[in-house]
Amino acid sequence: MKISVVTPTFNQLHYLRRTCESILTQSGNFELQWIVIDGGSSDGTIEFLRGLRDPRVFFVSEVDRGQGHAINKGLALAEGEIAAWLNGDDVYTSGALAAVAEAFQVNPSAKWLVGRCGIMDANDRPIRSGIARYKDWRLARYSLRALLRENFIAQPAVFWRALFARGIGPLDESLHWTMDYDLWLRMARLADPLVLDKVLARFRLHRQSKSGQVDRRQFDEGYEVARRYLGGDRFGSLSHRLNVEKIVWSYRLMRAVRR
Repeated sequence: MKISVVTPTFNQLHYLRRTCESILTQSGNFELQWIVIDGGSSDGTIEFLRGLRDPRVFFVSEVDRGQGHAINKGLALAEGEIAAWLNGDDVYTSGALAAVAEAFQVNPSAKWLVGRCGIMDANDRPIRSGIARYKDWRLARYSLRALLRENFIAQPAVFWRALFARGIGPLDESLHWTMDYDLWLRMARLADPLVLDKVLARFRLHRQSKSGQVDRRQFDEGYEVARRYLGGDRFGSLSHRLNVEKIVWSYRLMRAVRR
C-alpha cells in the first residue's frame, strides 16, 4: 500500500522542518510519497527540500492561487492508494501512517478514515486540551447529522482512498477556510468514515496561521458550506448557527481570561 501526503507551504521553513521530520520518519508496511507544493517561498524552503535528496520527496515551487489550489495540484500528482494532506506547520505522530495503512487493510470497504488530533503551539507545547477532548467525544459519536451541525473533524487526521476521492472531485478553491469541511460533507454523503481511536496528528495553532487568527468569518463560511447540504432542514441550520455562536463566544472568553 502506498500513502501520498500533500503539503502546501509558503515561507514556513521554520515549521516545515518539523513537518518534514514527522513524515519522513514514519515507517511500517507501506510506501510513502511526500508531495510539497510551495507557493514560491523566499525563506530557504527550496534549498531545504533540495538538500533532502530523498526519492520519496517530490516538490514544485511556483506561484499558486491559494491553499486550495496548491492542495489540488498536489493531489493530482499523488500516486498512492491512500491520500491526505498535512499543512506545512502540522505534524504526524509517531506510528500514525502505519496505523492508517493497517486500518485500511483490515477494513477493505472503508472509503475514508478519521483519527484523533492534538493541538500544539508554536513551540510544540500541547494546548487547548479541552477542545481536543471535545472533538474526540464528538468523533466517537459520529453521524452525518451531527457533522452537518458542527465540524468536529480535525483535518490533519483524515485519510481517504484515492479512487473514492476521484469520484467526489477536487477541493472547492473558492473557500478560504473551510474547503476541508466541504470535502468531508461530500465524502460523508456517500460513506461514513472509519473512526480510528488514535492520535494521528497534531495541529499547530499560532498567530500566523489561518486558524490561529480565530476569524469569525471562518465559522460563518462553515455555516454556509453546511447549508449547501442541509437542504430544507431548518432545525439543522439553526443548530449549526447556534454552534457557530458557541464557538465564537468560547474563543472570546478564552482571550479575555488570558488577559
